[in-house]
Amino acid sequence: MTDDLITVLNKVQKPARYVGGEYNQIIKDKKDIDVRVAFCFPDTYEIGMSNLGMSILYKTMNSLPFIWCERVFAPWGDMYREMKERQLPLYGLESGDPLGNFDVIAFSVGYEMAYTTVLDMLDMSGIPYRREERNDLKNLVVAGGTISLNPAPMADFIDVFFVGEGEELDNEFLAIYKDAKDKGLGKDEFLKKASRIRGVYVPALYDIEYNEDMTIKRFLPKEDAPFPVRKRVIEDLDSVPFPTDPIVPNTEVVHDRISLELFRGCFRGCRFCQAGFTYRPIRMKDSETLRRQGIEAVNSTGHNEITLLSLSTSDYCELENLCDGLLKFCEERSVGLSLPSLRVDNFSIDLMEKVQKVRKSGLTFAVEGGSQRLRDAINKNVTEEEVMNSCRIAFEGGWNTIKLYYMLGLPTETDEDIRGIAEMSDKVQYTWRTYTRNRKRGLKVTVSTSCFIPKPHTPFQWEKQVGMDEYLRKVNILRDSIKAKSVTYNWHDAETSIVEGILSRGDFRIGKVIESVFKKGGRLEAWFEYFDLNRWLEALDENGLSLDFYLFRDRAYDEVLPWDIIDVGVLKGFLINENRKAHRNELTGDCGERCLGCGAFTLTEGGYCYGKEKAALSKDR
Repeated sequence: MTDDLITVLNKVQKPARYVGGEYNQIIKDKKDIDVRVAFCFPDTYEIGMSNLGMSILYKTMNSLPFIWCERVFAPWGDMYREMKERQLPLYGLESGDPLGNFDVIAFSVGYEMAYTTVLDMLDMSGIPYRREERNDLKNLVVAGGTISLNPAPMADFIDVFFVGEGEELDNEFLAIYKDAKDKGLGKDEFLKKASRIRGVYVPALYDIEYNEDMTIKRFLPKEDAPFPVRKRVIEDLDSVPFPTDPIVPNTEVVHDRISLELFRGCFRGCRFCQAGFTYRPIRMKDSETLRRQGIEAVNSTGHNEITLLSLSTSDYCELENLCDGLLKFCEERSVGLSLPSLRVDNFSIDLMEKVQKVRKSGLTFAVEGGSQRLRDAINKNVTEEEVMNSCRIAFEGGWNTIKLYYMLGLPTETDEDIRGIAEMSDKVQYTWRTYTRNRKRGLKVTVSTSCFIPKPHTPFQWEKQVGMDEYLRKVNILRDSIKAKSVTYNWHDAETSIVEGILSRGDFRIGKVIESVFKKGGRLEAWFEYFDLNRWLEALDENGLSLDFYLFRDRAYDEVLPWDIIDVGVLKGFLINENRKAHRNELTGDCGERCLGCGAFTLTEGGYCYGKEKAALSKDR
């Protein structure tokens, strides 16, 4: 650690964010290393250290003896100012070496509002943020995560996108990088070779032709580059490395706990949910593997909470066995067992009793729509009766805090649907009065809404997004409709949703907008302290682009979309059919009951999908 850095750390809040040295960090001898990876998370230490994907891939990449993967996080404002003033570059936490010393600069990007921070982290390190200005193999910039579902907005800046799951893909890529480095290959030659790996998208190997109306006419692959680029999946989740000895943070982080991933994919098919479609096919981990990993992780870290994670935790087929297997250990060690992402329609007394044995937390149910018609249109498959039954079970079990989550601006939504949210809140209050064990404690219901943003690779990818004024009008309808004193209403701001919508479905021209915003000071845009909508509106105008084109228009089914270059395994015809059914208020059902033919099972070599197999078993019986 340099004298300048020591001086800076004495001037900032939370210096523990920037010093490394944590328990379970991985240190290697540089003389034994062939490839150095700077694993960058474009947000603060507290957010990045809570990210399970980053923890898994840090362990996975470091499992290769010739790789040393180090962590890099974006500095908060006070540290940022001090580093800029002293011209200190970003550095790896494990070694303290500047990013310019690393071979591969790898970004994990799970949120569109982090895009400007990617540019900022490169710029802080003295690395050109435009890929065309980086001519050497060293400082190769790669990225994975949600950013790869529509790579178009960031294609000017990233050399390689990793599409899909990285446990195998990352190491396969790094192995050929080592080979290219050993052989002295140039960047262009290496990128051509890398593009042959399934799950690797190299923007430099594609041209784009546009129509007169600014829509994309076609993609033009070069050098036999694949089209489309097919997502990479892990077929057997039990067989890949999992960090049972994760790094213990130096300071408090957002999710200071052990996270166990139960399965990937989702049975439900909610039409608004990008993760539900892009994480397919469904693959589950064995409960005994999870039990062992949870116990080992607590023993190696001292954490006092285990969280069971998935898109729909209560759909995990071995959930009760897993809870039973963990509870004895958890009770003896006073370790909490948390189950977020519970479904309203399968919340049970037994499950409730299990999760409250060590400590009780609030319950959150994602209802999404305020009327049954709207819930059918978005394929939520949840009835008001099921919501009230789950609330009754919770109140009978001693809960008095419930959070209900909804979206405003969903396709086909009416004002009556919005008022239905307030009506449901009243019914929750009535249910509490009828079934609570303890009236003295009072009831606390929190209703939260966010602005619906159409996402790529979902049935709603063709829909327009509501504007700020319309969203706030909907917020006011709901706010005026909620009368009960026990109900608190929180809503997500409309301004961030506008920018997120642009970046979610933006094309290759949006890169210029991102660059303009960065040059105007944009960074850490996910934080309200740093977000400024005017910067984005000015940047759009300066580059001759409009909100109407990117947000406020319906797209035709035959329009070539910027993300059509990426194949997540779900057939476009299936998504079109789901979109049409939404406008007819028709349900599709659960792919665990019968295979719906979305196409995702073709991503695995054996055509495996848990939902497909479960449907076949049900049919045989």
